[in-house]
Amino acid sequence: MKQIIFLDTETTGNEPKKDFLCQLAYKTDGETFCELYKPSIPIPPEASAITHITNKMVTNKNTFKESPEYQKIKTMLEDPNSVMVAHNNKFDFEIIKNEGIKPTNTICTLRVARALDKNNIIPQYRLQYLRYYLDIDIEASAHDALGDVLVLEKLYERLLKKIMDEENINEEEAIEKMIEISSRPSLMNMFNFGKYTGKTVEEVAQIDRGYLEWMLNQKEQNNPENEEDWIYTLKHYLGKLI
Repeated sequence: MKQIIFLDTETTGNEPKKDFLCQLAYKTDGETFCELYKPSIPIPPEASAITHITNKMVTNKNTFKESPEYQKIKTMLEDPNSVMVAHNNKFDFEIIKNEGIKPTNTICTLRVARALDKNNIIPQYRLQYLRYYLDIDIEASAHDALGDVLVLEKLYERLLKKIMDEENINEEEAIEKMIEISSRPSLMNMFNFGKYTGKTVEEVAQIDRGYLEWMLNQKEQNNPENEEDWIYTLKHYLGKLI
């Protein structure tokens, strides 16, 4: 059985190529860890307003790469028998990769939650929204790396059980299924913005293909790295997947 590592990062912003780690937390079956780090750039007020991590708090901290635990975390995440679990895994993966660590196996609970919501019942898939929507009863601070890890662990347990029950498979098989789902972009089901809010993407493809063409062009031009799921979805319904 693979070792599951629940992980969350807090950063100076939401662009992996420009922003840096300032807090990391993880939880395994036998250990809980959380630490602050001094990023390579100042923490902007916009980030502090969300994370409540200030420049003063990290002034005397090591950078992540200079920290005594860096090599341990790198070895753990790159172990073929480990699985890094994160919500919106792509972001945390890129932040960690920028620090010289490339996890071998990953599970994205956002993509798994979306894939399991076949009837488009859940309005949003943000971690804290799912926490309250699914009535996950746990004491944990939002937008704090350790608090998010504790919520993440409970969400993962829910998703794992759902896959095991629906597909009548064991835990090890369910973990492999979650890894497989997480390895590809999500197929988005419904618009929750714009003039077609509440309609499925499939419906819009039938009545206004031009809108999907326009939207695809906008997302490819503006921020393709952060719009991977939508770009994949739009190409799917426009018949443009290679």
